[in-house]
Amino acid sequence: MGILDSLLGMVGFGIGIPIGLFLGFFMFIYFRPRNVKKEGVTRSLNSIDSNSMIDIVPELPLWVMNPDYERVDWLNKFIIDMWPYFDKAACGIIKTTMDDLFAEYVGKYQIKSICFQRLTLGDLPPTIHGLKTQDSKENELVLDLSLRWAGNADICLAIKLLCLQLTVQMVDIQASAAVRMVLRPFVPTFPCFSSVAVSLMEKVNNSNISASRFLISSEELLYTLDILFARLQPKIDFGLRVMGGDIMSIPGLYQLVQEVIAKQVAKLYLWPQTYDLDILDSSIGAAKKPVGILNVKVVRAHKLLKMDFLGASDPYVKLSLTGERLPAKKTSVVMNSLNPVWCEDFKLIVKDPESQVLQLQLYDWEKVGAHDYLGMQVVPLNELIPYKKQEFTLDLLHSMHPDDPHNKKPRGSILVEMTFVPFLEDSLKYSGRIDVAGNGSCNNFHGNISLSGSGLLLVAVIEAKDVEGKKNHVSPYATILFRGDKRKTKSIKNTRNPVWNEEFQFLLDEAPVKDKIHIEVIAKRRRRLGFMTKESLGYVDINLADVVYNGHINEKYSLINSRDGSIHLVIRWKVI
Repeated sequence: MGILDSLLGMVGFGIGIPIGLFLGFFMFIYFRPRNVKKEGVTRSLNSIDSNSMIDIVPELPLWVMNPDYERVDWLNKFIIDMWPYFDKAACGIIKTTMDDLFAEYVGKYQIKSICFQRLTLGDLPPTIHGLKTQDSKENELVLDLSLRWAGNADICLAIKLLCLQLTVQMVDIQASAAVRMVLRPFVPTFPCFSSVAVSLMEKVNNSNISASRFLISSEELLYTLDILFARLQPKIDFGLRVMGGDIMSIPGLYQLVQEVIAKQVAKLYLWPQTYDLDILDSSIGAAKKPVGILNVKVVRAHKLLKMDFLGASDPYVKLSLTGERLPAKKTSVVMNSLNPVWCEDFKLIVKDPESQVLQLQLYDWEKVGAHDYLGMQVVPLNELIPYKKQEFTLDLLHSMHPDDPHNKKPRGSILVEMTFVPFLEDSLKYSGRIDVAGNGSCNNFHGNISLSGSGLLLVAVIEAKDVEGKKNHVSPYATILFRGDKRKTKSIKNTRNPVWNEEFQFLLDEAPVKDKIHIEVIAKRRRRLGFMTKESLGYVDINLADVVYNGHINEKYSLINSRDGSIHLVIRWKVI
């Protein structure tokens, strides 16, 4: 049996190998794998539409999508190299600016102290994805750029409330916006322009902040990206932690915070509102000075929107000039009316009638909560003829963007009367040589109206020297008191020789011949428990009669109640 088994095994092995090879060859030839995709057909980029391109590369820069925008890799390289220094400078400005704001809240609401625990913009700079130049005037350069920033900033605020210390941290800041920068005016001093005006060209829309927060289809995502690239809508997103907990995860709070930010950003920086950054010092002569007064009479409005469920709206008007950081002026509230009549007069200080714009915004007053927005309009000052009263009937719009769909809805109209009156010394610039006295000279006329005419009092606080307090480390600032109106400069930390270079304006109906102005230097310092204390370092009272008769004074005054302290002031009186 052993011999027979061995013989059968050899026969089976000899027959099995050829049969196995034959079956394996048959399966390899006739049974191909089904999970292998066919090789795609090579296509030219010119044959791919924009939606398909976005599907392939969703983060295409704007210079690819829009040929009007230029690629600026060189500028991004410059930003990368400059960013560490910009981070330190920006954080220093933020700390200096916010210290005065924090000081106003210390002692209120049981708050003992507020300070930055950590403040850094991170090491990831923003990126410019496209730049476009606009046709502009001879003395300015207008740049439109697409800006994106996904930074790793760490901003942590420590608030000491009674015996409890709260920490509020802002992280993961992301922003995307279409920004307009205006460099003006050109001057013969490097960098050849004196200021930069920055504004947003689209209203902040946070409904599409992050696609990962919503469950949407691929078609909807492509459509959203298409709209995003086409309209350059700004986006702002960040995380907010209180005591280490992410409060943005609270249902409803995220959307509420985003809506508040959208309204505030649009209110402050949406064109024609601008954020002006001075590049050159005013001593170079580049800073703009007031050249006249704009008289505005808000007469009435017609067929406004009805915002209240019961009754009509309660409208009022806000007036402001672009390029100014002063609070907007407001009319009175007309209760329960869609055709309100105000007939109220306002005076606004004009610095550049060629570029400034009067902005009119109408709101429906609410006793509780935010006031409802009714509409807006703008009037460029270059449309005004000096000394001539002009009447404008303006149809209200939702915004000044031509593609805003909300502008199709009728919002009523507003009637205003406007007159631009240059100062006497600037009148020749806008209306040619005027023989206002009738005898070939305006000198006598200036002497007569300087005592009786209305005008503008400008008080420039330049610097102080050798101011001393009870403590060695003081943070002095100056206060200006005139006719009950009190103004103050910024606070300069730890110095006995503060330099402010700040100017304050007082619009008057008559010359301040019999008035005095009180200017005082005050030191501010923090006690051990966090409370702020103030100490007078000296003051000076100045009779303004000399300013009215001479037009201006530029003097250094010794401070009263100060051993060696002095203050440098420049005061001018400009007559209409």
